[in-house]
Amino acid sequence: MNYPVIGQVLSWILATEGMIMLLPCIISLIYHEDQGMVYFALSLIAMVLGYTARRRKVENRTIYQREGFVAGGLSWVILSLYGALPFVLTGEIPSYLDALFEIVSGFTTTGSSILPDVEALSHTSLFWRSFSHWIGGMGVLVFILMLVPSSTGGTQMNLMKAESPGPDVSKFVPRVRNTAIVLYLIYLGMTLLMICLLALTGMNWFHNLCITFGTAGTGGFGIVNSSCADYTPLQQWIITIDAHSEGQGSLPPGRSTGLSFHCCSCGTPGDLADPQLFLYVGRSPAGCLFSGGQHYDHYGF
Repeated sequence: MNYPVIGQVLSWILATEGMIMLLPCIISLIYHEDQGMVYFALSLIAMVLGYTARRRKVENRTIYQREGFVAGGLSWVILSLYGALPFVLTGEIPSYLDALFEIVSGFTTTGSSILPDVEALSHTSLFWRSFSHWIGGMGVLVFILMLVPSSTGGTQMNLMKAESPGPDVSKFVPRVRNTAIVLYLIYLGMTLLMICLLALTGMNWFHNLCITFGTAGTGGFGIVNSSCADYTPLQQWIITIDAHSEGQGSLPPGRSTGLSFHCCSCGTPGDLADPQLFLYVGRSPAGCLFSGGQHYDHYGF
């Protein structure tokens, strides 16, 4: 087992988490909340520790499948253990175990919550909680692959396999790093589309961002106690349909995201004959009709 290279991957994870913790700091400045100081301090600590550990010289930088799976599993552990700290240090979730449950639910896009009153959280923590869904929806290792330098020996491909939920992993373009970039561009494009659609309905920008992050990752964290019940019917429809659509492509190296890429880049007839495409095309209208029927029975529109 190549422990030094595993440690280097984990240092990338910690440094990256530190960088994304700066985003809640911006929300804190906008809403003039003191919780941003905690996020800023933790961000600096994570980046310093991560970059310091990464500077350690590693002779053999090749990651094989064994190291890839270990690094993948430990990445989620490190991400969650450190990501729970802001909730505790701000005092908004005093119990570390409760905070850990909340952030694990976010990064794994599970959507379960221990909070009886979610509106008691600051805007800063609500943003961090929802943004964990967006990061987890595509996978943190795929994000890391965009940042780490290209290497040889199948290193990056084995990291991609560690993030995959299935046995089949393929590259869309020759370099794995470029594949990760393509995946995130598709993911970002779908996210921006939902943000624009909800903005056209007049939804508050903060609600728009948080709901979009939860929907894109198919996790479902809400930022009000009523979840989506207080939103307009049109907004509820957009959230429901987008959650179903993005759920087909949220798996890191999933075939559905790959299919989207091939279709957008004028794929071959073989791509268009993919069984998943037929299943999706058939299931989407059926799901919309069923949801529409339930909605009509309850609300009459």
